[in-house]
Amino acid sequence: MRAAVVHEFHAPIAIEDVTLEDPRAGEVVVRIAASGVCRSDLHVVNGRTPVANLPMILGHEGAGIVEAVGPGVRSLAPGDPVVIGLYAACGECPECRSGRIERCAGTARNNNMIGLMPDGSTRHSLRGRPVHPMVGAGTLAEYSLVRESQAVKIPADVPLDLACLAGCGVTTGVGAVFNAARVTPGSSVAVLGCGGVGLNVIQASRVAGAARIVAVDTQAAKLDLAHDLGATDLVHVEPDVKASVRILEAVPGGVDFAFEVVGSPALVREAFLATRAGGMTVMVGSPRPGDEISLDARHLLIDRRVIGTVGGGNVPQRDIPRIMELVRAGRLDLAKLVSQRLPLDRVSEAFQALEEGRLARSVIVF
Repeated sequence: MRAAVVHEFHAPIAIEDVTLEDPRAGEVVVRIAASGVCRSDLHVVNGRTPVANLPMILGHEGAGIVEAVGPGVRSLAPGDPVVIGLYAACGECPECRSGRIERCAGTARNNNMIGLMPDGSTRHSLRGRPVHPMVGAGTLAEYSLVRESQAVKIPADVPLDLACLAGCGVTTGVGAVFNAARVTPGSSVAVLGCGGVGLNVIQASRVAGAARIVAVDTQAAKLDLAHDLGATDLVHVEPDVKASVRILEAVPGGVDFAFEVVGSPALVREAFLATRAGGMTVMVGSPRPGDEISLDARHLLIDRRVIGTVGGGNVPQRDIPRIMELVRAGRLDLAKLVSQRLPLDRVSEAFQALEEGRLARSVIVF
């Protein structure tokens, strides 16, 4: 199969012929129809993520059709349309046993994050050498082999080139609102960063009933899209202007919830300063290893909170079906999130667009 592979950090992405094994017990092979290109993929290419195990098949935001299933698979069958989730929980660690599978700390998930199966092996090889699929998915490829619990069946009437975004960008943004912050009706929200994930924070805040949604970005085009998806206030910031000042001009006293969706410690601080007493800041973006956030400790005394979330705390088998129903009901708009569709051979153009911050989402279609 053809796949987008990164061999070295800061090096060009190669389109390679990768050998894929047949599925073993509890595994499924998905023929990928479409895959979004996420900033987390770019973090791997740039060496910013600590979990990369090279060479690696990029991609973790895919949807397609089940091609084959291994022994013991009961929930899926060949021909089923599926979205591939961010991870497969182990089901055995204390977090899983307490019902918090989004916090799974078991060996299965840890291996999954670097592209290994529970037994520590990979099912992929490149010229006889093991190659690891990103977060156990590697969806920038013609096929993906994943664990049964990582592939979520979806209704056949949701287009796969839109449904793929629910693998990461949509579930992360929506989950940050519903699972992490638990935004309440009538509340005020600020979203710092209106890329693919930030736009879904905006959409979900609208669905949650937020009365004011302040979108903050450096690019006017993204702010226009944020308005289309539910933002009530648009703040175009310049490099020398503090985002918190502009947010407080829009919502005097501060917002109830502020979401940082870039991965910048400085912006986390700005989000925190833009919240009211009793407000909450949610760090959704992925910072670099070793990054530190500087806050005035006395502000925490007035019950301001800062929390982080990985993937919006999503549980794929729970949250992806909910998202599909919101899409079918017309309450979440996935079509507006897709800025361009490209074939696999042009995947480098999608990464270039990410580097430049020009687009909401590029989707690779097969």
